[in-house]
Amino acid sequence: MGSDGHQKDHAAELSALASLKKIADANYDYEHSKYVIFGVPFDYTSSYRRGSSRGPTEVRRAYDNLESYDVSYEVDFSELPICDIGDIYVNEDASETVDLVEQVTSIIVRDGKIPVMIGGEHSITGGSIRNFRNSSMMIIDAHSDFRDSYMGNKHNHACVTHRALDVLGEDRIFSFGTRSTSREEFEDPDYSKVKFIRAETVKEKGIGRCLEDIIPKLEDSLYFSIDMDGIDPSQAPGVGTPEPYGLMDKDVRFLIRKLAKRINGFDVLEFTPDFDNGNTAMLAAKLIQDYIGSRETKKAF
Repeated sequence: MGSDGHQKDHAAELSALASLKKIADANYDYEHSKYVIFGVPFDYTSSYRRGSSRGPTEVRRAYDNLESYDVSYEVDFSELPICDIGDIYVNEDASETVDLVEQVTSIIVRDGKIPVMIGGEHSITGGSIRNFRNSSMMIIDAHSDFRDSYMGNKHNHACVTHRALDVLGEDRIFSFGTRSTSREEFEDPDYSKVKFIRAETVKEKGIGRCLEDIIPKLEDSLYFSIDMDGIDPSQAPGVGTPEPYGLMDKDVRFLIRKLAKRINGFDVLEFTPDFDNGNTAMLAAKLIQDYIGSRETKKAF
């Protein structure tokens, strides 16, 4: 509250939409925060291994075991302006959930803060991206997720890249780690409007060269979305739709470190705890630290 007793931002409105769960190091209230974490426990369109609705809770649990100080960034996360508003309340309707994610993200962005979303399945990113219409988008994903509709639902997790294209338009979406695409998707006349960088291309050329190829095409503002199945299942086994021959965790960290200063929206999704050995939850938690640390560090990467 301000000294005059009036609410300065939308903290009260957000508190009505979310629970009180909190990630470690989130020591600031909403008004004084820069990074606003929230979970979306939604997985009702998942088509293989269900359970990503418990992802936000388990990522927070894993985060509890990370050190607050990271020597590689020379940053103490417990001192940074991080807030966690908890998990937003969702139902089984994908369209309504995507709209709610849009609403929550809109409030955070309009208040001049950076949303950090923990999923949940990938369909929810379709709501966040609506608030970044002047941005480029980078996706980490094993799948192209380019169906226009799947199982009768345009907001299925298998459609999120197509929904993002509806918002952003041609040549503004770059998806790293692709290694699974249906014939239906590949033959879609709009498929070429998204730049898919296959995992085997990253292995052949190196992640640095692949990033160099697209840097000139990126807007100054970027939304960064991580489907954990984009990372090789040897390093991230706890995902809903695992696919062999993926990116390495250091590939993803490289992209985050190089691009963090222009990333104004971030999410980590598709973590399925029932199939994890502990590695996926910890990696998802660490990627959140990597993003915030890369923005706040004075070091150059």
